Amino acid sequence: MSAEHNPVGTAEVQAAAEGAKLLLAVREWIAQDPDQNDRDELRGLLEQAQDPSAPEDQAREAVATLAERFSGTLQFGTAGLRAAIGAGPMGMNRAVVQLAAAGVAAHVLAVAGAEPAPKAVIGFDARHRSADFARDTAAVLTAAGLSVELMPRPLPTPLLAWAVRDRGAETGIMVTASHNPATDNGYKVYLGGRCVEPTARGCQIVPPHDAQIAERIEAVGDLRELELAESGWQILSEDIDRQYLEAVADPEAERSASPRIVLTAMHGVGGPTALAALERAGFDDVHPVAEQFEPDPEFPTAPFPNPEEPGALSLALALARRLDADLVLANDPDADRCAAAVPDPADPRSQDGWRALSGDEVGALLGLAALRRLSELAGSASAAGTAQAAGPAASASPSETAEAQPSAPVLANSIVSSRLLGRMAAEAGVAHRETLTGFKWIARVPGLVYGYEEALGYCTAPEIVRDKDGITAAVAIAELARTAAAQGRTLVDELDDLALRHGLHATSQLSIRVSDLELIPRMMTRLREDPPRELAGSAVASVEDLAHPEPDSDLLPTEGMRLLSEDGTRVIVRPSGTEPKLKCYLETVVRLEHRAELPEARIRAQEHLEAVTQQLQALFSA
Repeated sequence: MSAEHNPVGTAEVQAAAEGAKLLLAVREWIAQDPDQNDRDELRGLLEQAQDPSAPEDQAREAVATLAERFSGTLQFGTAGLRAAIGAGPMGMNRAVVQLAAAGVAAHVLAVAGAEPAPKAVIGFDARHRSADFARDTAAVLTAAGLSVELMPRPLPTPLLAWAVRDRGAETGIMVTASHNPATDNGYKVYLGGRCVEPTARGCQIVPPHDAQIAERIEAVGDLRELELAESGWQILSEDIDRQYLEAVADPEAERSASPRIVLTAMHGVGGPTALAALERAGFDDVHPVAEQFEPDPEFPTAPFPNPEEPGALSLALALARRLDADLVLANDPDADRCAAAVPDPADPRSQDGWRALSGDEVGALLGLAALRRLSELAGSASAAGTAQAAGPAASASPSETAEAQPSAPVLANSIVSSRLLGRMAAEAGVAHRETLTGFKWIARVPGLVYGYEEALGYCTAPEIVRDKDGITAAVAIAELARTAAAQGRTLVDELDDLALRHGLHATSQLSIRVSDLELIPRMMTRLREDPPRELAGSAVASVEDLAHPEPDSDLLPTEGMRLLSEDGTRVIVRPSGTEPKLKCYLETVVRLEHRAELPEARIRAQEHLEAVTQQLQALFSA
């Protein structure tokens, strides 16, 4: 009987063929893999899968692991690379990093030319294998003909982004997985110099650069033929962080008394730099969380080291209560994000008298600070209307002073962030822009003086770092708290004033995790075909498909939907760019006339957001 008339036989043949194909792919990868430990890991799995004496479940598990590791190739995109550490084409390992480095080198040479030699700056954090990945990158780029500078030790991501601009580099590569779990690592790519226009220098890559780099990675071929230099790159000075600090804080500025600050580095690399930046800015009452200050790739006290996660600030808040502190500041492990918490016993959201501010609340506060700086400088013909005007006291690099400065300052935030900053800017007569999600878009806004995204990312000094920077953000938050305290006020008072002027803007999020990635496009299709007709009782007034923006929109097409109800409630739904989940961003606005109305307004806003959340949960679970 032929195979087509024997379904069981056909399935068995197909399974055998797929199995043979998988084993061949594993053997071919092992032959090229430059790392002995990774080769041994794959050989061990291969032996388990092929051992006839092994228990059936053990062999099956080994096959499943190999099938997952070789299910495809880790895709390079605008976020670079990010995945769990492990051997094979779907993990973060030396082979994948060398391929990525070769693709980046080829792209930079194609765009910038070989003469003079394009410059590259490489940084790395303290995660597992970060130093190895950075050295491999230096070896590949040097062999390709680039002039390479390597950070002397694990340092924050903002310092790498600053160095790309400060040193006039054509590219920067940061080995980090930011706030991901300890199992992960990643690879961020920046462009500068001759590769991009002046306003994009020091920004993370955007299309078409990501696709072009991905194509060049695919073209690399056999890793055994890839040239790696044994030396030839420069190790940057040990005081490179001091040079960065000189740009982010002015030790000569007049200052009032310092608030008492608790600082946590979340087991990352930002602790010493953030502490030094605060001290340089005159904050002499700063208390690090000792258990989380030194880098530890295992993140023992924060398994998911994201300051947004419930419980992530527990140690910092406990210390703040013991010390009767005024402010808590927290960086994520690579210090490109910053969170803040304040004493606020009257707020129902507070726990034991302290409340973590949302990313949107911090975003509004830093926007307020930027607007005040612009107002103070409005009479200065040399500063008003430039990107330098709104930054902290700083000196731009020679490469930056040569750039053409825009004629008007602009504040910006991502589309999923609160609308409050836009209303603040409009009242002040300052231009405002909404961008797609991600600092690769925010940082590119011409004339940018301040930008933020709700995920704790803030660009307070774009003339220094054209990316989110948790170090400069920490200094800026502390400055705002110090100024308020000198007036007998708090950051909560500043937020209350904004609510009275512009309405209480309350935000929240809903994440819907999936085990099958195919469910996400199905859910987006369902939303497009049958969007809600009301949001918590208020009729939906507009439905916007962000994949097809309006002709007069500044936004590029992106996968997402934006709904607006008659009472001003806004919902944005989009797939996550880094995790298998659908993300919903909610915002409601409650108008009020008197400060006494604030407690009730907060309760009403929270109840409204909870009602919309339940509605969305029901919609996507159906």
